[in-house]
Amino acid sequence: MTTRKYEQRLRAESAEETRRRILDAVCQRLRAAPADPVSIDQVARMARVSRSTIYQAFGSRAGLFSALGADLLDRGGFGSMLQAAAHPDAREGLRGGIRGVVGMYAANRDVLRALNSMAQLDAAAVGGAVQKMDQGRASGMAAQARRLDEQGFLRADVTVDTATDLLFMLTSFDSFDLLCTGRGLPASKAAELLAMAAERSLCR
Repeated sequence: MTTRKYEQRLRAESAEETRRRILDAVCQRLRAAPADPVSIDQVARMARVSRSTIYQAFGSRAGLFSALGADLLDRGGFGSMLQAAAHPDAREGLRGGIRGVVGMYAANRDVLRALNSMAQLDAAAVGGAVQKMDQGRASGMAAQARRLDEQGFLRADVTVDTATDLLFMLTSFDSFDLLCTGRGLPASKAAELLAMAAERSLCR
């Protein structure tokens, strides 16, 4: 490896380590004071970087929170969820996808609770991260509803649009949190109940 390539690799690794520290600092901040606005200056101090470094790494406050949302999904098992949802049998994909979504929520429940609560009060406060995650989930649920319809699993009185709406509701963070926090159920039981509700309301 040439000296130049080695130096480029070191710079890339250093930049990734800095991004990781910043994202971890935002998570720590949300866990410590979920009801308080997130200050970029405070995050910079916690991550041991300058305020300008955060903007260089993420472009904007919205970019920071968008990256945080993507990171939470990725570390929560987004890839595994997609694989389960893509099962050749759409009914199995429905069950596996819901289990995967619940697993992602459970992996970062406290941070996601803070983000969702803040977004309800002021979407700009978290840079639209929750809305972006919801948009992605809505697209996924629409695809799942179409697959159920194409394979003949949807009930005769359930349209693809209706199935999409119901799946969007059942896979929401609030549905998960009502069962896990509100009812004190383990994530596995919540996943079982949500999958059962989806299957019984949508499928023949």
